[in-house]
Amino acid sequence: MTRVAIHALCALLFIILILSCNSRTTKIGPAHTVAPSNSPTLNPGPLTYVALGDSTGTGVGATEGGYVARLFKRLVEHRPNSELTNLCFSGATTSDVLRSQLNQGVRANPDLVTLGIGINDIGHGVSLEEFSRNYEEILNTIKTKTQATILVTNIPDISSAPRIPNAVRNEYHQRIVEFNQKLEAIALAHEVILVDIYTITHQQKPLHPEFFSADGFHPSDKGYELWAEHMWPTIGGLIGVNVESKP
Repeated sequence: MTRVAIHALCALLFIILILSCNSRTTKIGPAHTVAPSNSPTLNPGPLTYVALGDSTGTGVGATEGGYVARLFKRLVEHRPNSELTNLCFSGATTSDVLRSQLNQGVRANPDLVTLGIGINDIGHGVSLEEFSRNYEEILNTIKTKTQATILVTNIPDISSAPRIPNAVRNEYHQRIVEFNQKLEAIALAHEVILVDIYTITHQQKPLHPEFFSADGFHPSDKGYELWAEHMWPTIGGLIGVNVESKP
């Protein structure tokens, strides 16, 4: 099966799952970056950047890469000779990060790690409890086995994606909110930097259909650029570059 067919099947299975769930209203606050008070500035010179995550890290749906490639392009302008190990792959869940990405990422001895994962856990019907255990283990492993600065993103709101049937958009959105609340609590407990991608996608994507690619699910080049622009000020701050956040 092609990856597109696999994603379509996962989306169908998810629809069956969430139609059996009860919906309730919950809100996440305005866009924000949460960083520990002791967040370090990264050492001068070239950096080793390791990216863990799913298809958004590889840029499925775009022609010029996902948010990872766009961040690295900015990073290397200020830190020449920096290296990127992008371990993200399409369809990855938190279990896949643990099984197929994490050890290789640790061996790269990173200075900076980004983690963007969770939407496929929802699509595959992974329970909130299993997602939480996996996410905790990922962060624990990175923190105990490396000296890397860790930057995580919460789950983007893709409930307005054209491929999501109207009948289940509210339930899909609610599931994203619930997983994000747990993710944010874990990030806070582990004192890692959290960049809020949920809010910017929740606010902007319904107004901008051009932010979705032709597959009706993944971001387009413009969608990934919005994502990278929202993350870059945080990374720029870590390397001592004064970058203004875009609204």
